[in-house]
Amino acid sequence: MSEAIPAQKAPYPVDVEAGQKYAWCACGRSSTQPYCDGAHKAVGMRPTVFTADESKKVFLCGCKATGNVPFCDGKHKSL
Repeated sequence: MSEAIPAQKAPYPVDVEAGQKYAWCACGRSSTQPYCDGAHKAVGMRPTVFTADESKKVFLCGCKATGNVPFCDGKHKSL
C-alpha cells in the first residue's frame, strides 16, 4: 500500500448538507479533490466516508496529514 500524497498545502473550504454522505480523498490522487474519484484503487487505499451532522461550511484537509480526518487541523503549516 502506498502513502498519501498532499493534494495541496491548504484546506478545502466546502459547504456540506446535513444528512449527506461524503467520501473524502485520503490518498491525494483524486482529480476531484477533496472528494474521492476512485484513484485510490491503484494504490490500495480507501477514502474516508462521513455524514454531515449539520449544514455548514467545513474545511477538509488538503495535505492528507491531518490528525482529525477528514477535517483540517493546521498540519499543512508545518509541511
